[in-house]
Amino acid sequence: MSSSSSSSSQMGELVADKHVRYILMSEKKESFESVVMDHLRMNGAYWGLTTLDLLDKLPSVSVDEVVSWLLTCQHESGGFAGNTGHDPHVLYTLSAVQILALFDKLDILDVAKVSSYIAGLQNEDGSFSGDMWGEVDTRFSYIAICSLSILKCLDKINVEKAVDYIVSCKNLDGGFGCTPGAESHAGQIFCCVGALAITGSLHHVDKDLLGWWLCERQVKSGGLNGRPEKLPDVCYSWWVLSSLIMIDRVHWINKAKLVKFILDCQDLENGGISDRPDDAVDIFHTYFGVAGLSLLEYPGVKAIDPAYALPVDVINRILLTK
Repeated sequence: MSSSSSSSSQMGELVADKHVRYILMSEKKESFESVVMDHLRMNGAYWGLTTLDLLDKLPSVSVDEVVSWLLTCQHESGGFAGNTGHDPHVLYTLSAVQILALFDKLDILDVAKVSSYIAGLQNEDGSFSGDMWGEVDTRFSYIAICSLSILKCLDKINVEKAVDYIVSCKNLDGGFGCTPGAESHAGQIFCCVGALAITGSLHHVDKDLLGWWLCERQVKSGGLNGRPEKLPDVCYSWWVLSSLIMIDRVHWINKAKLVKFILDCQDLENGGISDRPDDAVDIFHTYFGVAGLSLLEYPGVKAIDPAYALPVDVINRILLTK
């Protein structure tokens, strides 16, 4: 242990300016990362832009540039692709809707068209497919419900059936899987609990049982894992924590230790946050690290809504206006 690391072990600090610079660099086309993530560019834009907003630095981005690129990713069907020239998927459609929500630009969308695309992916049993190829997963249920709620079009789907399907994916340990009978996983739990929260259906969750399963995800280092016996990963600071907040059991984990774990995953020189200390940083974990700190009410980070994964002020602006 070097002396510097022992002194910072009391509590590190968020190097927000460096994270902002790292994100603005990542958004530049020619970086290696953006080439590797080409098909996921819409998600990357959402992660980066939301992080900037949480750090109160969204104005450092050209809105027009982002929005005009985003519109090149929209298909005739109304759905969005991960990048220009790729196929549409509900996953990227949510990111596109969230980005426009951040910029207060939802009015440029043909809402009827986008919401019809999403609603058209609901299956007879209430589940959702991700795209025309038909893969079913509770992630897509969450994504559809979240998107349609932001667009104020939840009435376009059968919400009752959608909720019933999610409830059918509940397990004996209180958690949820991607399909009925699939094992509980923190990422899927977030999707199911988030969808139930948005539709006002949290009474279907056994909060003590699920809360116990979730708080058991905290390991010695303070970080959280996604399933028993797995390594901790910064992204679970979002999946586990937001779920605990939605079911009102966040006081069951050690928040200070989790804050320290996230801060220990920062690249203090170049910015960015990694999955665990000393690994390479990426935009995905930078977003989940900052979003986790937001849920932990870390000073200088704006509040994020645990169900919608957007800043609280953005969600209030959307849902409180007629």
